[in-house]
Amino acid sequence: MANKPVIGISCGDLNGIGIELIIKTFSDNRILELCTPVIFASNKVINFYRKSIHDSNFNYQNTREFNRLNNKQVNLFNCWEEEVAITPGQLTDAGGKYAVISLQSAVAALKQKQIDGLVTAPIHKKNIQSPEFSFTGHTPYLKSMFGVNDVVMMLCADNFRVALVTEHVPVSDIAKHITKEAIVSKLVIMNKSLQKDFGIDKPRIAVLGLNPHAGDEGLVGTEEDAVIKPAIKEAKNNNILAVGPYSADAFFARRQHEKFDAVLAMYHDQGLIPFKALAIGEGVNFTAGLPAVRTSPDHGVAFDIAGKDKADTSSFIAAVFECVDIINRRNGYEDSRRNPVRKITAESFARMEDEEIKEG
Repeated sequence: MANKPVIGISCGDLNGIGIELIIKTFSDNRILELCTPVIFASNKVINFYRKSIHDSNFNYQNTREFNRLNNKQVNLFNCWEEEVAITPGQLTDAGGKYAVISLQSAVAALKQKQIDGLVTAPIHKKNIQSPEFSFTGHTPYLKSMFGVNDVVMMLCADNFRVALVTEHVPVSDIAKHITKEAIVSKLVIMNKSLQKDFGIDKPRIAVLGLNPHAGDEGLVGTEEDAVIKPAIKEAKNNNILAVGPYSADAFFARRQHEKFDAVLAMYHDQGLIPFKALAIGEGVNFTAGLPAVRTSPDHGVAFDIAGKDKADTSSFIAAVFECVDIINRRNGYEDSRRNPVRKITAESFARMEDEEIKEG
């Protein structure tokens, strides 16, 4: 129990479904066998939503010291004490302001290694904006806070993974952001993450084209020949098994994604529409390339059902599980690097088990 990872949970927009998801998820005490949760919010907000959720078995303890967490219970770190107007389903300044306070507190704890991983509930990109917070979402904020050159937004559902070259960029601006350097950077991060975060020794990565039919040999766009193919070639020269570019529509329609460990899409909707259609509500957003682990559900604030006890926890629960799994796999990866003999022994043992199964 003492070795369970400590998972921080930011509350998201106060008027969205984030806190409902948190309460429902951690009402099942079995999840405490896998991790020690720390929610970054306030008593008043948690209690407001707890009253509206039927059959909730949610209990928690307050904490102000990370070295005194109760690893058999949900812990609540109060980020603010003042009263806040909560209006479920409404886009308000307060909803965004306190979502940012929660996120900033959680990320500070993550950087200081007071928590082992972070699961972020959904925020709204409009009401989080201020002179102190001018990011378009979690991913660019985390990139800035950890001071890394680049990160990758990767959506995961079991062995189905889709990453993006560009994220929240207007469609009219996408092409100018599709450069050889950007694609190579994403492929390098993906390859490393697939190895250390997902335990895949030799990842296979499919790369999509930008234009319809992947440019049709230059008839409907030149980015494939001028940018994407040279990027794939450079990645291969760096021992990354990248293949493409593929026509995005045919690629998913023919289920070619099943032949690869991950897919790199050029822009948001190109990757996320097929992912969300095929992942059936259980996708997880993972930020690859950070020194710490962060996941989130693959949906937004859902104002239309906020406060109505209708939120589906599937994606949020998957995000918690994935956060724990990635932490454990990353620790195992680092351990195998420190003890290569141990890795060989483990691999040999696995082969022996496979042989026994075949013979048996």
